[in-house]
Amino acid sequence: MSNMTTKTRWQALDSDLHRISRVENASVHVARPMLAPGIALAFIALAGLSAAMFFGQADGGLIVVAAAVFGAYMAVNIGANDVANNMGPAVGANALTMGGAIVIAALAESAGALLAGGDVVSTISKGIIDPASVQNSEVFIWAMMAALISSAMWVNLATWVGAPVSTTHSVVGGVMGAGIAAAGLSAVSWGTMSAIAASWVISPVLGGVIAAGFLALIKSKIQYQDDKIAAARRWVPILVAVMAAAFATYLSVKGLKRIVKIELEMALLIGLASGLLVWSVTVPWVRRKSEGLENRTKSVKTLFGLPLVISATFLSFAHGANDVANAVGPLAAIVHTAEFGDFVSKVAIPSWVMVIGAFGISFGLFLFGPKLIRMVGSQITKLNPMRAFCVALSAAITVIVASWLGLPVSSTHIAVGAVFGVGFYREWHSDRRWKQTNRQRPAEQRLAREEHQRRKLVRRSHFMTIVAAWVITVPAAAAMSAAIFVFLTAFI
Repeated sequence: MSNMTTKTRWQALDSDLHRISRVENASVHVARPMLAPGIALAFIALAGLSAAMFFGQADGGLIVVAAAVFGAYMAVNIGANDVANNMGPAVGANALTMGGAIVIAALAESAGALLAGGDVVSTISKGIIDPASVQNSEVFIWAMMAALISSAMWVNLATWVGAPVSTTHSVVGGVMGAGIAAAGLSAVSWGTMSAIAASWVISPVLGGVIAAGFLALIKSKIQYQDDKIAAARRWVPILVAVMAAAFATYLSVKGLKRIVKIELEMALLIGLASGLLVWSVTVPWVRRKSEGLENRTKSVKTLFGLPLVISATFLSFAHGANDVANAVGPLAAIVHTAEFGDFVSKVAIPSWVMVIGAFGISFGLFLFGPKLIRMVGSQITKLNPMRAFCVALSAAITVIVASWLGLPVSSTHIAVGAVFGVGFYREWHSDRRWKQTNRQRPAEQRLAREEHQRRKLVRRSHFMTIVAAWVITVPAAAAMSAAIFVFLTAFI
């Protein structure tokens, strides 16, 4: 009897322990989604404490602390959303693992922001609103605060729904909305806004056309040749040299403004010299790498892996150098106005503000970046190293062409547009080849055509979601900013 009682007690204890373990497992699953937001909140709070150490006792110190908090929030959202455009194609093509992509992007973005980030930023986002139309410094501070909050909230919302959007356009919309609320419609430079609206179309179309053109070149000159390895030995060094020339020019024009100002003509010469140097190095590398490879397209794809990783790294560096300044512009404007009591069209970015931007991007990328990286890299269309290489090359060349033409473009729209361009070109090319090879009877051909139409190579749902997010980014951020400005000026 005693043994039965003991056994029953052990069974009860074992059952209780099993329940406890299930409770623990449930708590782990509940806590895991809260870990990333918790770390992000800790970083945001640390940014606020840092600002309090610098400005806590000064006039307007509380405003600067609040601005630093929202600036850190904005930087985290940039890391979660914008950086995916640079690393997504490399991950989607399996040239990089997700962990490797995040580490490389975080280092390159931070280095770009801290080493080559713009030391001067246009506080009214490239002339969106006229500073003379703003009544006083206090109104200007609240307008910039509203722009900062609204743009960060919009990028956060876009990340949540899985849409890569332009951070710069979000800031532009936020500044425009706050400017209208503060000084009316006449305060906005509608010519500048028209140019920005045109870039919604120009950026993705130009990026897509260039990416599709390079993919067509690769298919024609390498993939469909009888001796693919010999063709690759001839053309891969040329393509990598073009990539090197494009990135050298891109970094000279966009990424090194803080170190030295380089005109476009000189940047093109630097790009040409870089391209020739890289070509001379790549020819023997490709020859060694291609020895023993089978005469198959799959073998040729391996030759694009390393250039793709390098191109993604350069894209991240240039993005950190160029876009972080725009993102922390409202924060820099608030700091300057609170410290000196006046507002100007351009201000210097304090080092601690740039540090918040750089590290905020890294935190956002580590904590929330994988979602958008997967979206850009594998959920829009299927990428391999050749296609992803075309996307990266298109991004660099499109920015150079746009700079030469004086067109305002978004790096986000260019990169994602290039992914769309590659996907739609594959659809067109597949349809063309299908028509050439299918000679069934009319009834069979109709069924085959219906099946072919169902196998779209670009996911239409993601395409529509992303395009819709692009179209409404500026008006949505503007509406949110105007409402936040009215609230801040009325109740605070």
